[in-house]
Parts: sequence; structure tokens; C-alpha cells
Amino acid sequence: MASGSARGVTSAPSEYVGTELELFAAARNWKRYWSDAIAPFVGGRVLDVGAGLGATADIFAKRTGIEAWTCLEPDGRFAAHLAARIASGGLPARTRARRGTLRDLDPAERFETILYIDVLEHIRDDQGELARAAGRLAPGGHLVVLSPAHPVLFSPFDGAIGHERRYTRASLRAAAPEGLRPVRLDYRDAAGFAASLGNRLLLRSAMPTPAQIAAWDRLLVPISRHLDAWLGFRAGKSVLGIWTR
Repeated sequence: MASGSARGVTSAPSEYVGTELELFAAARNWKRYWSDAIAPFVGGRVLDVGAGLGATADIFAKRTGIEAWTCLEPDGRFAAHLAARIASGGLPARTRARRGTLRDLDPAERFETILYIDVLEHIRDDQGELARAAGRLAPGGHLVVLSPAHPVLFSPFDGAIGHERRYTRASLRAAAPEGLRPVRLDYRDAAGFAASLGNRLLLRSAMPTPAQIAAWDRLLVPISRHLDAWLGFRAGKSVLGIWTR
């Protein structure tokens, strides 16, 4: 399952074809799980690439240590939605919305944190994208990537929402830019992986239903919180990578 907090970007502002943002909006346990994992690395000036409806900004809205939060979004509808939320006070005053991609930012802008939360899998040139992100990273800053894992789980749902790929730890490591030091690279949601693999091989359901997502979030994610640590984060449906300059 995706986090529902972000979506992909291409080389120019575009309209997003996916439908998963609303579908995963209520996955509170999953959002809490991965956000707790990355929280120690999120601070200062934050760039939220492919910010979608602003779910990641919501998660970190009350966190301290964040100077500014930039929601970078290529889809005009989502960018307008973000701007309206900021104007109405629905997001903290430190938040700003920008329509576009990394290429559209001021070349001098630097960030202590750059986030790709369920976004990188949408980008065809993922290596080039992360290289550009590394060039925007301030000294001591962190680049954070959360993406769906394991090509064996690639389903019609992945294709329908514009995924180019699912990652393994090895393929995400290969996409990482030179000059950054890895902090962690591990899998998350082992219980969800088992369920997804069973669906892929046995049930062959093309699209998850809201009821399936609710059951996964309510029942399986809490199990994964314990199981993942016990397994040493060596299995899971999502892969998390963090690098620092």
C-alpha cells in the first residue's frame, strides 16, 4: 500500500492520473509508522516533492524544529488546493505551495530535508531526479525516500496510478546519487508484504477496496511495527532510504 501522502512528478508541470490519494487518506496507522521512522531526520527547511493534497505536511504540522515547509507539486489542481489550504489556515503559516518540479525552483535554494514520500516510483528518470535533489541539499541535510517495494508485487493498480517501478533495497541503492552517505535502507511492513503477495498470487485483485485498506491499516500495520524490528527490517512492502550530505 502507498502512504497516500504524495504522488509523482515528471519533468514538467502535469496533471496526475492516479486516484490513490483519497483511497489511502484514512491509513492513519501506516502514516504514523513511517513518519515516526523519518521524524528524526526531518527539520529546518523542508522540501516535500510531489506533495499531493498535503498529507505529509499535515503529519508534521505540529512538529517542532521545522523552519519552513515547501510543498512542490506539478499538478495544477493539487497546487491550487494546497495554496487554498495555506490561505485558510489549514496548514501552518510556515508552509508554502509551489507548482512545478525541482527545475522550477530558484537555483540558490537549499533544504535541510528533501522528501519523496511515495513519489520516486512515478518518475521515469529516478537517478537524474535524485541527483538534482542532492544538489539542493544543504550540508548535513537529509534526503528521504519511501517507495513501494518488490517488483513481484507490481500489479494493475501500480500501472493505473502511474508507477514506473517498485524498488528493492538494491535498486534504490543504485538510484541514489553519489556524494551522499547512506543512513538507512530498509524494508517496512512485513505483514503487508505477505498479504500483498497472497493477493498477487492467489486472489489476483486488481484494485484494493476501501475495506481492504482499512483492514490492512487497522490489523496488519500494528503487527508490522513489531515484526519488522524482529526481522531486522529485511522484509516489507515498502522500502525506506535515508541519505545525508
